[in-house]
Amino acid sequence: MTKTYKDFENVMPKEIFKAYDIRGKYPKQINEVAVYTIARSLGDYFKSRTRSKKSTAVVAYDVRLSSPSLYRAAILGLEDVGRTKIVKAGLTTTPMFYFLVKHLRADYGVIITASHNPKEWNGLKVVGKNAEMIGGDKVLRIVQKWL
Repeated sequence: MTKTYKDFENVMPKEIFKAYDIRGKYPKQINEVAVYTIARSLGDYFKSRTRSKKSTAVVAYDVRLSSPSLYRAAILGLEDVGRTKIVKAGLTTTPMFYFLVKHLRADYGVIITASHNPKEWNGLKVVGKNAEMIGGDKVLRIVQKWL
């Protein structure tokens, strides 16, 4: 069955895709289904850009109560893509996450965090090689293409 943009809006509102990251209120705007979908789309995108047999992704999360569940959803999304080496960094800070992506020479990374936002919010920061930020607008285009 072909997904339509209307189906996309039912999974996650496009308003969660911000200039530098993805964030919204948990679980109404961002939840396990949304994170799984985003991670799966990112996995497909990076797999298509990697010349080696596997792409490498670092996945981490912060201390918010909803983060462990969203972390598991992100890992499931990447596992379902296949051909992805997943480095499960677990609970970490954002600066440590950036360090790991760069130090391990990962193709990309995803951290579950809503940064400075209130506790009922959560989201994702996505980086590419050398921990270079990938903005929410680009992630939105990737999700729309690969969904």
